[in-house]
Amino acid sequence: MDFGLDGKTALVTGGGGRIGSEDCAVLAAEGAEVVVLDVAEDQAESVAGDVEDDGGTAHTVVCDLTDREAVADTITAVREETGGVDVLVNNAGMVDARSRMEDYDDDVWDRDIAVNLTGTYNVTRQVFPAMCERGWGRIINMSSMAGWQGGFGQASYSATKAALVGFGKTLALEGAQHGVTSNVVAPSIVVGALADLPVDQLEQVDEHFARIAKATPMRELGTEADVANLVAYLASEQSSYITGQVVGVTGGIDLFSF
Repeated sequence: MDFGLDGKTALVTGGGGRIGSEDCAVLAAEGAEVVVLDVAEDQAESVAGDVEDDGGTAHTVVCDLTDREAVADTITAVREETGGVDVLVNNAGMVDARSRMEDYDDDVWDRDIAVNLTGTYNVTRQVFPAMCERGWGRIINMSSMAGWQGGFGQASYSATKAALVGFGKTLALEGAQHGVTSNVVAPSIVVGALADLPVDQLEQVDEHFARIAKATPMRELGTEADVANLVAYLASEQSSYITGQVVGVTGGIDLFSF
C-alpha cells in the first residue's frame, strides 16, 4: 500500500530515541522527508545518517523543546528548508521517574511537565496553524498505557501522558474542518529484540519484562516497529477519516481477562 507520503515532511521529536528512531526509519521508507529533532545531537545525527544510508532523506535538528523561543526559531528554520511540516510526531518524553508519591521529587515532576507536556505544546503551537492554512496535516501524540491506567511510581509520567490524550483530541476538533487529523498512540512496553524471546528465556534476562509478557494476552512484548508502523499509517493519506482516536499498541494487556 502506498501511504502517500512522497513529498511530505515529517518532524519527529525525540527522533534519536528507540521509538523515535524507528518512527523516522519507517516514515522515510514510506517516502517522507524526515526531520530528526532531538536534544542529543549525536543520537539525532546517527538516526539521520541511517535514514540516508537506506536511501531516504533526513535532516538533523537539535532543540530543547522546553525553550519556547528556540522552538519557534527551529520550526521557522525547518519551514524554510523543507517548505513546511506535514506530519508532526510528538514522541519526545521523559520516562525515568520511579517513586511513590510521599517521596516524589518536585524537580522530576516539574521536568516531566516541562518536557512531556509543555514541550509538546511548544512545538505543536508552531506547526499546527500552518497545517490548517495549507489544508493538510497529521499530528500524532505518543502517549502510553500509563496515561490510560496509571503507573505505579510514575505520577508525573502518567499525568503528562494522560494530558496528551486530551491535547490530541482538542487538536482533532480544531483541525477537523481544515484537513488536519490528530490521533494518539498508546503503547505498552516495547523492548526491541527482547520481544523475540519466549517468556521462560525472558525471565532470565529481566523478571519485570517477563511478568508483563505473562500478563499480556498475546504472551509477548511489543517492538518499536509495532509502534512505528501504526504511526506511519496515521500519518498517511489513507487515514484521513481517522481523528481524535487513542490507539493502543498493547498485545491486549489493557483488556479485562481472568
